[in-house]
Amino acid sequence: MLIFNKILPVLLLPLGFTLSLLLLGLLWRKRGLLSVGVISLFFFSTPLVSDFLMSAVEGPLGRVPAAELHSGDAVVVLGGMLHPLDGAPLGEWNDAVDRFDGALELFKSRKAPVIVFTRGQIPWRSEDISEGELLAKRARLLGVPQKSILLTGVVGNTADEAVAAAKLLGVSKQTPKRIILVTSAFHMRRAVMLFEHEGFLVEPFRVDYRGSGQSGLLTLVPDAAALEQSQTALREVIGWAFYWGKAMVLYGKS
Repeated sequence: MLIFNKILPVLLLPLGFTLSLLLLGLLWRKRGLLSVGVISLFFFSTPLVSDFLMSAVEGPLGRVPAAELHSGDAVVVLGGMLHPLDGAPLGEWNDAVDRFDGALELFKSRKAPVIVFTRGQIPWRSEDISEGELLAKRARLLGVPQKSILLTGVVGNTADEAVAAAKLLGVSKQTPKRIILVTSAFHMRRAVMLFEHEGFLVEPFRVDYRGSGQSGLLTLVPDAAALEQSQTALREVIGWAFYWGKAMVLYGKS
């Protein structure tokens, strides 16, 4: 499953696709392939295109105030916001730190009695402390009581997180529970689909918006950050399509 989720999509994303075209163009001496490769790299490296793609997967720009959300049985915050590092006992944050901040905002607003963190871990780095354990430590330092923090079993991707959270909270399609799901805006559509499949009633809380809605001539100038954003948006589309297709094959429905 890790190969399908993490490795194979690389060949379909702009950078992998472009490099493949350039390599084939050189090997087969086909100028057409070289030209398509260069044009593709330029296209997906422009802020105009990357912002369009990100906005399409995120939905309307703007966070829903916590006060407007329905209460739930738990706040479930998905991983992917920090990584372990020597010399940093609590790990180091990445761009998705808003997931953690959003979860604490909901808890302190009394929207749910517990926060669920997932024990995300890379299979080939099983000696590392899981992300969920680091997040739990950070939450306790910020005043969240130990009794209000729950940890799932070890997980490797979003589908694993949904299954592990359902097991932890005793959820099934016969005994659903309402959760407030916290993750990056671009990731929410796929996450909701997977958690609803496990029997949750999901109240989404989108954070970590990446789209900017910028305009002007500079949005036509290629930029490495724009290429990365295009990759992130398209990876999410591929992930959503994979799980949607899997559901269609196995259950005959989305």
